[in-house]
Amino acid sequence: MSDCIFCKLASHEIPTDVVYEDDRIFVFRDMSPQAPVHVLIIPKKHIPSLDELTEEDAGLMGYILEKVKEIAALTGLDNGYRLVVNCGEDGMQTVKHLHFHLLGKRMMKWPPG
Repeated sequence: MSDCIFCKLASHEIPTDVVYEDDRIFVFRDMSPQAPVHVLIIPKKHIPSLDELTEEDAGLMGYILEKVKEIAALTGLDNGYRLVVNCGEDGMQTVKHLHFHLLGKRMMKWPPG
């Protein structure tokens, strides 16, 4: 999608601090980190939110979840981490491109938010 900031980041139209990239996903450091390690994992396919996933996206979602452990290792998250997906206005999704927040290197509080 031409006006999506995450699509522009993934296509390298806008520079960012890239952590990992392959043909299906793009991972970069969050510009407003909420933990010492805070990266965003996005599919390169533009999917606006969890609510807009289809059956054809199941393989991509499984792939992303499988890659989390590798990305956690790349970012030094050897003592645990939190994976978060915000969905919709009440869920505080601010960018309409599905993304996963991977946070760590500090004790996470519960309940969040």
